[in-house]
Amino acid sequence: QVQLVESGGGLVQAGGSLRLSCAPSSRTSRKYATGWFRQAPGKEREFVGAINWRLGEPQYADSVKGRFTISRDNAKDTVYLQMNNLKPEDTAMYYCAGDLASQLPLKTNWHTYDFWGRGTQVTVSS
Repeated sequence: QVQLVESGGGLVQAGGSLRLSCAPSSRTSRKYATGWFRQAPGKEREFVGAINWRLGEPQYADSVKGRFTISRDNAKDTVYLQMNNLKPEDTAMYYCAGDLASQLPLKTNWHTYDFWGRGTQVTVSS
């Protein structure tokens, strides 16, 4: 099973930016779509965005469209979540997840992903 590792979280002021990274803990030949999810205290885990391993067009939740961008570097086996114009309501633990089926349309339900990272905290102050 693939273990994913997120990094790049932190504390930022509203309007600021962060870039999260997601990579497997060890090299793998497995191909998978990567989804980003977030969970704030007391709330359900929600879909943020996803990208297919074939470098297809990313898909985003309406709440982050125009502010967040997902990209991937297959040579580094890394997926990035660039977050701009951050808002206090973006505060959450952010997780990346892998979908081995890697089919279109990309999955938005966190229950359907095959493996996960442990998360990285993003806190946006007002």
